[in-house]
Amino acid sequence: MSRIGKKPVEIPKGVTVTLGKDNVISVKGPKGELKQAIDRDITIDVKDNVVSLNRPTDQIRHRALHGLYRALVSNMVKGVTDGFKKELELVGVGYKASNQGQLLDLSLGYSHNIIFEIPKELKVATATEKGDNPRVFLEGSDVQLLGQVAAKIRSLRKPEPYKGKGVKYKGEFIRRKAGKAAGK
Repeated sequence: MSRIGKKPVEIPKGVTVTLGKDNVISVKGPKGELKQAIDRDITIDVKDNVVSLNRPTDQIRHRALHGLYRALVSNMVKGVTDGFKKELELVGVGYKASNQGQLLDLSLGYSHNIIFEIPKELKVATATEKGDNPRVFLEGSDVQLLGQVAAKIRSLRKPEPYKGKGVKYKGEFIRRKAGKAAGK
């Protein structure tokens, strides 16, 4: 058995989990509602504030889907109760970030500023403090969407290995390379 797949998902108070037609599970909580289509081979049981997922056979495909969908349901439950957060840091001279509503205005050393529209499901905030790198805070209940948007922002100017300049996740370690050897 899959260690992750056989582990039941606890449903906290204030969260409702319903199984709709075509094996679509919806999780509703204080931070919103999320839906996920589950493969027809995986069966879902919701009872006594616990969601358990079962697979029909020990085929490789069923084993993979078992753990996958259990993790997705667990992330949905966590997302509608606590939510998820990502923090990006802009490292470089003259790099700036500001936001007006859902529009993120990034100055990343190109000739023009980059205007990035954040999906309405996510909340965005920026902070610029003296002596510290500008930061972008993303928050939302859907971990997949949050990670995708954060990765898209990071891809606008990836951290380079020589000086470490670029957009990076908070706490991300950038492996540094040695520059050119000094002339003789």
